[in-house]
Amino acid sequence: MARERRRAALKASVIFSTYRQPEWLRKVLFGFAAQTRKDFEILVADDGSGDETAEIIRSARRDARLAVHHVWQRDAGFRKCRILNKAIARARGAYLIFTDGDCIPHPEFVARHLRFAEPGRFLSGGLLRLPLGLSHRIEGDDIASGRVFSVRWLRARGMPFTYKLLKISAGLRFGGALDRASTATAGWNGHNASGWKEHLLEANGFDERMGYGGQDRELGERLENAGVRGKRIRHRIPCLHLDHSRGYADPDVRAANLAIRAETRRSKRTRTEHGIAQLPPQSPKAPA
Repeated sequence: MARERRRAALKASVIFSTYRQPEWLRKVLFGFAAQTRKDFEILVADDGSGDETAEIIRSARRDARLAVHHVWQRDAGFRKCRILNKAIARARGAYLIFTDGDCIPHPEFVARHLRFAEPGRFLSGGLLRLPLGLSHRIEGDDIASGRVFSVRWLRARGMPFTYKLLKISAGLRFGGALDRASTATAGWNGHNASGWKEHLLEANGFDERMGYGGQDRELGERLENAGVRGKRIRHRIPCLHLDHSRGYADPDVRAANLAIRAETRRSKRTRTEHGIAQLPPQSPKAPA
Protein backbone atom coordinates (compact mmCIF):
# COMPACT_ATOMS: atom_id res chain seq x y z
CA MET A 1 0.00 0.00 0.00
CA ALA A 2 2.80 2.44 0.89
CA ARG A 3 4.48 1.70 -2.46
CA GLU A 4 1.26 2.49 -4.33
CA ARG A 5 0.93 5.79 -2.45
CA ARG A 6 4.49 6.74 -3.40
CA ARG A 7 3.74 6.00 -7.05
CA ALA A 8 0.55 8.05 -6.91
CA ALA A 9 2.46 10.99 -5.45
CA LEU A 10 5.35 10.74 -7.94
CA LYS A 11 5.44 13.69 -10.32
CA ALA A 12 6.68 13.29 -13.87
CA SER A 13 8.09 15.43 -16.63
CA VAL A 14 7.49 14.28 -20.21
CA ILE A 15 10.23 15.27 -22.65
CA PHE A 16 10.20 14.94 -26.42
CA SER A 17 11.99 16.59 -29.31
CA THR A 18 10.50 18.20 -32.39
CA TYR A 19 11.81 19.82 -35.53
CA ARG A 20 9.49 21.44 -38.07
CA GLN A 21 6.79 18.78 -37.96
CA PRO A 22 3.76 20.79 -36.83
CA GLU A 23 1.19 18.26 -38.05
CA TRP A 24 2.79 15.48 -36.03
CA LEU A 25 3.35 17.73 -33.00
CA ARG A 26 -0.33 18.64 -32.88
CA LYS A 27 -1.30 14.94 -32.84
CA VAL A 28 1.23 14.10 -30.13
CA LEU A 29 -0.13 16.89 -27.93
CA PHE A 30 -3.67 15.59 -28.52
CA GLY A 31 -2.38 12.30 -27.12
CA PHE A 32 -1.05 13.93 -23.97
CA ALA A 33 -4.28 15.89 -23.51
CA ALA A 34 -6.10 12.51 -23.45
CA GLN A 35 -3.95 10.96 -20.69
CA THR A 36 -5.73 9.28 -17.79
CA ARG A 37 -3.25 10.89 -15.42
CA LYS A 38 -3.01 14.67 -15.52
CA ASP A 39 -0.33 15.61 -12.98
CA PHE A 40 2.66 15.96 -15.30
CA GLU A 41 4.44 18.66 -17.24
CA ILE A 42 5.60 18.52 -20.85
CA LEU A 43 8.85 19.94 -22.17
CA VAL A 44 8.91 20.22 -25.96
CA ALA A 45 12.60 20.15 -26.90
CA ASP A 46 12.56 22.16 -30.13
CA ASP A 47 15.67 21.94 -32.33
CA GLY A 48 14.95 25.15 -34.23
CA SER A 49 11.35 25.20 -35.49
CA GLY A 50 9.50 28.40 -36.34
CA ASP A 51 6.30 30.25 -35.53
CA GLU A 52 3.85 27.48 -36.48
CA THR A 53 5.33 25.15 -33.86
CA ALA A 54 5.26 27.90 -31.24
CA GLU A 55 1.58 28.57 -31.98
CA ILE A 56 0.66 24.89 -31.64
CA ILE A 57 2.28 24.85 -28.21
CA ARG A 58 0.46 28.02 -27.17
CA SER A 59 -2.82 26.45 -28.34
CA ALA A 60 -2.15 23.31 -26.29
CA ARG A 61 -1.67 25.45 -23.19
CA ARG A 62 -4.79 27.49 -23.88
CA ASP A 63 -7.24 24.92 -25.26
CA ALA A 64 -6.13 21.63 -23.70
CA ARG A 65 -4.87 23.17 -20.42
CA LEU A 66 -1.59 21.29 -20.78
CA ALA A 67 1.42 22.39 -18.75
CA VAL A 68 3.72 22.69 -21.77
CA HIS A 69 7.12 24.37 -21.73
CA HIS A 70 8.74 25.27 -25.04
CA VAL A 71 12.49 24.66 -24.79
CA TRP A 72 13.93 26.10 -28.02
CA GLN A 73 17.29 26.60 -29.68
CA ARG A 74 18.14 28.14 -33.04
CA ASP A 75 18.42 25.87 -36.06
CA ALA A 76 22.11 25.02 -36.53
CA GLY A 77 21.77 21.49 -37.90
CA PHE A 78 20.86 18.32 -36.05
CA ARG A 79 21.44 19.07 -32.34
CA LYS A 80 18.86 16.83 -30.75
CA CYS A 81 21.14 15.75 -27.91
CA ARG A 82 21.78 19.35 -26.86
CA ILE A 83 18.12 20.41 -26.84
CA LEU A 84 17.17 17.27 -24.90
CA ASN A 85 19.84 18.10 -22.34
CA LYS A 86 18.40 21.60 -21.98
CA ALA A 87 14.98 20.09 -21.37
CA ILE A 88 16.36 17.67 -18.76
CA ALA A 89 18.01 20.56 -16.94
CA ARG A 90 14.70 22.47 -16.84
CA ALA A 91 12.48 19.53 -15.90
CA ARG A 92 10.90 19.73 -12.45
CA GLY A 93 9.78 16.12 -12.11
CA ALA A 94 11.77 13.54 -10.19
CA TYR A 95 10.87 11.04 -12.91
CA LEU A 96 11.44 11.77 -16.60
CA ILE A 97 9.47 10.13 -19.42
CA PHE A 98 10.87 10.40 -22.94
CA THR A 99 9.19 9.99 -26.29
CA ASP A 100 9.46 11.66 -29.72
CA GLY A 101 7.52 14.43 -31.42
CA ASP A 102 6.20 11.91 -33.94
CA CYS A 103 4.79 9.38 -31.43
CA ILE A 104 1.19 9.40 -30.21
CA PRO A 105 1.11 8.12 -26.61
CA HIS A 106 -1.38 5.53 -25.36
CA PRO A 107 -3.98 7.10 -23.00
CA GLU A 108 -2.23 5.40 -20.05
CA PHE A 109 1.28 6.22 -21.26
CA VAL A 110 2.16 8.46 -18.32
CA ALA A 111 0.22 6.44 -15.74
CA ARG A 112 1.89 3.17 -16.71
CA HIS A 113 5.40 4.61 -16.82
CA LEU A 114 4.86 5.77 -13.25
CA ARG A 115 3.22 2.49 -12.28
CA PHE A 116 6.22 0.43 -13.44
CA ALA A 117 8.94 2.84 -12.26
CA GLU A 118 11.45 1.14 -9.94
CA PRO A 119 14.43 2.40 -7.94
CA GLY A 120 17.69 1.84 -9.80
CA ARG A 121 16.00 0.96 -13.09
CA PHE A 122 14.97 2.61 -16.34
CA LEU A 123 12.06 1.51 -18.52
CA SER A 124 12.41 0.51 -22.17
CA GLY A 125 9.15 0.83 -24.07
CA GLY A 126 8.00 0.03 -27.59
CA LEU A 127 6.19 1.51 -30.53
CA LEU A 128 4.04 0.50 -33.48
CA ARG A 129 5.10 2.08 -36.77
CA LEU A 130 2.21 3.34 -38.92
CA PRO A 131 2.25 3.76 -42.71
CA LEU A 132 2.53 7.32 -44.02
CA GLY A 133 -1.00 7.52 -45.42
CA LEU A 134 -2.59 6.31 -42.21
CA SER A 135 -0.39 8.70 -40.22
CA HIS A 136 -1.88 11.64 -42.13
CA ARG A 137 -5.48 10.38 -41.82
CA ILE A 138 -5.52 10.30 -38.02
CA GLU A 139 -7.57 13.17 -36.60
CA GLY A 140 -7.71 14.74 -33.17
CA ASP A 141 -11.02 13.03 -32.34
CA ASP A 142 -9.50 9.63 -33.14
CA ILE A 143 -6.80 10.31 -30.57
CA ALA A 144 -9.07 11.87 -27.93
CA SER A 145 -11.48 8.92 -28.09
CA GLY A 146 -8.68 6.34 -27.90
CA ARG A 147 -9.92 4.48 -30.98
CA VAL A 148 -6.59 5.08 -32.70
CA PHE A 149 -5.26 2.31 -30.41
CA SER A 150 -7.86 -0.19 -31.66
CA VAL A 151 -6.38 -2.87 -33.93
CA ARG A 152 -9.70 -3.17 -35.78
CA TRP A 153 -9.81 0.59 -36.36
CA LEU A 154 -6.23 0.71 -37.64
CA ARG A 155 -6.67 -2.33 -39.89
CA ALA A 156 -9.82 -0.83 -41.43
CA ARG A 157 -7.76 2.24 -42.38
CA GLY A 158 -4.86 0.56 -44.08
CA MET A 159 -2.62 -0.82 -41.33
CA PRO A 160 -1.01 -4.04 -42.64
CA PHE A 161 -1.30 -7.14 -40.50
CA THR A 162 1.80 -7.74 -38.39
CA TYR A 163 2.53 -9.54 -35.14
CA LYS A 164 3.73 -6.15 -33.85
CA LEU A 165 0.06 -5.20 -33.42
CA LEU A 166 0.37 -7.12 -30.15
CA LYS A 167 2.15 -4.05 -28.78
CA ILE A 168 -1.21 -2.27 -28.60
CA SER A 169 -3.54 -5.22 -28.06
CA ALA A 170 -1.79 -7.51 -25.57
CA GLY A 171 -2.94 -5.77 -22.39
CA LEU A 172 -1.03 -5.66 -19.12
CA ARG A 173 -1.09 -9.33 -18.15
CA PHE A 174 -0.34 -10.91 -21.54
CA GLY A 175 1.92 -7.97 -22.38
CA GLY A 176 3.94 -8.65 -19.24
CA ALA A 177 4.36 -12.28 -20.26
CA LEU A 178 5.51 -11.22 -23.73
CA ASP A 179 8.00 -8.77 -22.24
CA ARG A 180 9.43 -11.41 -19.93
CA ALA A 181 9.77 -13.87 -22.83
CA SER A 182 11.25 -11.34 -25.24
CA THR A 183 14.93 -11.48 -26.14
CA ALA A 184 14.97 -7.83 -27.27
CA THR A 185 17.52 -5.64 -25.52
CA ALA A 186 16.04 -3.47 -22.78
CA GLY A 187 17.92 -0.43 -24.07
CA TRP A 188 17.10 3.25 -23.82
CA ASN A 189 14.67 4.08 -26.64
CA GLY A 190 14.22 7.69 -27.69
CA HIS A 191 10.60 7.04 -28.61
CA ASN A 192 9.54 5.43 -25.32
CA ALA A 193 11.73 5.30 -22.23
CA SER A 194 11.79 6.68 -18.71
CA GLY A 195 14.10 7.01 -15.75
CA TRP A 196 14.99 8.99 -12.66
CA LYS A 197 16.27 12.51 -13.19
CA GLU A 198 19.03 11.95 -10.65
CA HIS A 199 20.42 9.07 -12.73
CA LEU A 200 20.33 11.12 -15.94
CA LEU A 201 22.13 14.00 -14.25
CA GLU A 202 24.78 11.61 -12.90
CA ALA A 203 25.28 10.38 -16.48
CA ASN A 204 25.42 14.05 -17.63
CA GLY A 205 22.59 13.47 -20.08
CA PHE A 206 23.01 12.80 -23.78
CA ASP A 207 26.44 12.96 -25.43
CA GLU A 208 26.28 16.11 -27.59
CA ARG A 209 28.98 14.87 -29.95
CA MET A 210 26.44 12.45 -31.40
CA GLY A 211 24.23 13.14 -34.40
CA TYR A 212 21.35 11.02 -35.66
CA GLY A 213 21.61 7.29 -35.06
CA GLY A 214 22.10 5.49 -31.77
CA GLN A 215 22.43 8.50 -29.49
CA ASP A 216 19.62 7.22 -27.27
CA ARG A 217 21.18 3.78 -26.98
CA GLU A 218 24.50 5.26 -25.88
CA LEU A 219 22.85 6.97 -22.91
CA GLY A 220 21.30 3.65 -21.92
CA GLU A 221 24.68 1.95 -22.16
CA ARG A 222 26.18 4.48 -19.74
CA LEU A 223 23.27 3.94 -17.35
CA GLU A 224 23.83 0.17 -17.51
CA ASN A 225 27.53 0.69 -16.82
CA ALA A 226 26.52 2.61 -13.68
CA GLY A 227 24.30 -0.27 -12.51
CA VAL A 228 20.99 1.30 -13.62
CA ARG A 229 19.37 -1.62 -15.44
CA GLY A 230 16.82 -1.48 -18.20
CA LYS A 231 13.43 -3.15 -17.90
CA ARG A 232 11.33 -4.19 -20.93
CA ILE A 233 7.82 -2.74 -21.11
CA ARG A 234 7.47 -2.96 -24.92
CA HIS A 235 4.02 -4.60 -24.84
CA ARG A 236 2.61 -2.75 -21.84
CA ILE A 237 3.26 0.94 -22.62
CA PRO A 238 2.80 1.50 -26.35
CA CYS A 239 2.90 4.51 -28.63
CA LEU A 240 2.14 4.96 -32.33
CA HIS A 241 4.93 6.19 -34.58
CA LEU A 242 3.86 8.56 -37.36
CA ASP A 243 5.85 7.96 -40.53
CA HIS A 244 8.13 10.59 -42.11
CA SER A 245 11.29 10.94 -44.17
CA ARG A 246 14.74 11.08 -42.57
CA GLY A 247 16.74 13.42 -44.74
CA TYR A 248 19.14 14.09 -41.88
CA ALA A 249 20.49 10.50 -41.80
CA ASP A 250 24.20 10.42 -42.66
CA PRO A 251 26.35 7.24 -42.88
CA ASP A 252 29.47 9.11 -41.70
CA VAL A 253 27.66 10.47 -38.65
CA ARG A 254 26.29 7.04 -37.85
CA ALA A 255 29.79 5.55 -38.07
CA ALA A 256 31.09 8.21 -35.68
CA ASN A 257 28.23 7.44 -33.30
CA LEU A 258 29.03 3.72 -33.39
CA ALA A 259 32.63 4.54 -32.48
CA ILE A 260 31.48 6.56 -29.45
CA ARG A 261 29.20 3.71 -28.37
CA ALA A 262 32.01 1.18 -28.76
CA GLU A 263 34.24 3.32 -26.55
CA THR A 264 31.45 3.63 -23.95
CA ARG A 265 31.17 -0.13 -23.79
CA ARG A 266 34.95 -0.73 -23.82
CA SER A 267 35.75 1.79 -21.09
CA LYS A 268 32.61 1.09 -19.01
CA ARG A 269 32.04 4.84 -19.05
CA THR A 270 29.16 6.05 -16.85
CA ARG A 271 29.33 9.78 -17.62
CA THR A 272 29.92 11.84 -20.75
CA GLU A 273 32.10 14.94 -20.71
CA HIS A 274 29.90 16.43 -23.44
CA GLY A 275 26.53 16.85 -21.76
CA ILE A 276 24.34 18.84 -19.39
CA ALA A 277 27.12 20.20 -17.18
CA GLN A 278 28.71 21.86 -20.22
CA LEU A 279 25.58 23.82 -21.20
CA PRO A 280 25.74 27.63 -21.07
CA PRO A 281 23.81 29.18 -18.14
CA GLN A 282 21.09 30.64 -20.37
CA SER A 283 19.50 29.42 -23.58
CA PRO A 284 17.88 31.44 -26.40
CA LYS A 285 14.18 32.07 -26.00
CA ALA A 286 11.60 30.39 -28.19
CA PRO A 287 10.03 32.39 -31.02
CA ALA A 288 7.18 34.59 -29.80
